[in-house]
Amino acid sequence: MADIFYKAYNYTTAKEVMATGYYPYFIALDGHEGTEVVYHGRRLLMFGSNNYLGLTTHPKVREAAIEAIRKYGTSCTGSRFLNGTLTMHEQLEAELADYVGKPAALVFSTGYQTNLGTITALVGRGDYTILDKDDHASIVDGAQMAFGDMKRFRHNDMSDLERVLALLPETAGKLVIVDGLFSMEGDIAPLPDMIPIIKKYGARLMVDDAHAIGVLGGGRGTSAHFGVTDDVDLIMSTFSKSFASLGGFIAGDHDVIAYIKHHGRSMIFSASIPPSNAAAALAALQIMRDEPERVQAVNDNAAYMRRELNLLGYDTGQSCTPVVPIIIGEDQTCFFVWKTLFDAGVFVNPVISPAVPRGRALLRTSYMATHTVDQMDRALAVYAAVGKEVGLI
Repeated sequence: MADIFYKAYNYTTAKEVMATGYYPYFIALDGHEGTEVVYHGRRLLMFGSNNYLGLTTHPKVREAAIEAIRKYGTSCTGSRFLNGTLTMHEQLEAELADYVGKPAALVFSTGYQTNLGTITALVGRGDYTILDKDDHASIVDGAQMAFGDMKRFRHNDMSDLERVLALLPETAGKLVIVDGLFSMEGDIAPLPDMIPIIKKYGARLMVDDAHAIGVLGGGRGTSAHFGVTDDVDLIMSTFSKSFASLGGFIAGDHDVIAYIKHHGRSMIFSASIPPSNAAAALAALQIMRDEPERVQAVNDNAAYMRRELNLLGYDTGQSCTPVVPIIIGEDQTCFFVWKTLFDAGVFVNPVISPAVPRGRALLRTSYMATHTVDQMDRALAVYAAVGKEVGLI
């Protein structure tokens, strides 16, 4: 008789990697201070975080979260649809919409749920989602869960995008979805080249700006970076990066957002984000407005690290953002280099297939506005020593 747990009992890959000492996931940290973390009493330089603006430890963000707990408690204990909406949630939605240049916004409990709820609400039978092959897993999952059909085009390849669109029925609804800033290799979707093609075939465009808000376009994202906000139909982002919190939102026209609000199952059937998270996101948004120098700082730090890594001889791909990959190649080599860096006091993230193409394993490094030159130079010294030790440079 078949046992549904058979696959679990016979899954040994993680255990085998753990036994080698090169398992790089679920690392439990003792302390987290933004640019540095503590692991088993040892301090490491953190170059693997999405805390781009360094706001998780900002006094105003901390105090806003604490004050929200004092006022509202720790949870709304219900969904937005029923008893879980606070005036604070609506204030956050209004301010987010204004910030990204759209009429309305809707807050979800996580970024993952934002993509699932938005895509499944809009894409029905007979409709199509058209995705870049490097899109985030939450976009892929949302497209697969929707009742429509999913098509994919080669990464940032506009001729392939047009080829895919040209094959679809004119009468079908079509939603093209791309990351604005791609989270593994740090390159940007070419929206100005994409938009005319999308309009030609009567499709709509949704941009996932999880990694771009706070980084591109003066902090307002990829659409603002290119000056094409009016031509992008939906802008999505998360609170777990530059907003120093947890949650996500989708922004667009009033009618579209209202439709998602009443059909997005991942929002309707999930508890709303706690008051502390909403307050933290609001405080972070205000800091983005008040301290635009943070956006400049994170990009300056990234440019410095890209230049220095290239001078050392590392391949950083097509990155032009604070996400800077170090291309390694084979998965096992990637794990070995990660562990050597980790033991030397530098925390980065190994990324292997299927998150990246097979044979293009990489170390995902990322930088913050609050990294100091001293911290970056200390990391570069480790990168140089380890790269020479393993024969990468």
